[in-house]
Amino acid sequence: MTTAGSGVKGFTGFMGYAEDMSPLGNADAMDCANYCVAMFSDLTKKVTMQNLYNDGGFSNTGVSQKVVNLYEKE
Repeated sequence: MTTAGSGVKGFTGFMGYAEDMSPLGNADAMDCANYCVAMFSDLTKKVTMQNLYNDGGFSNTGVSQKVVNLYEKE
């Protein structure tokens, strides 16, 4: 968490929610840096006009098993 984020009431809870909602987890700073390096490498020279997300699968599923378990009735 950033210094700015730590000053926002409830931000820690929001980060926990985002982590739980993303099946692969939240991307940390190194994940984001690696993503940027990949985007500017020859590995993506044939990729055109795509929406590519670095969100741990959130945009694909919108829910993780951990969140499903929270709302399941036994």
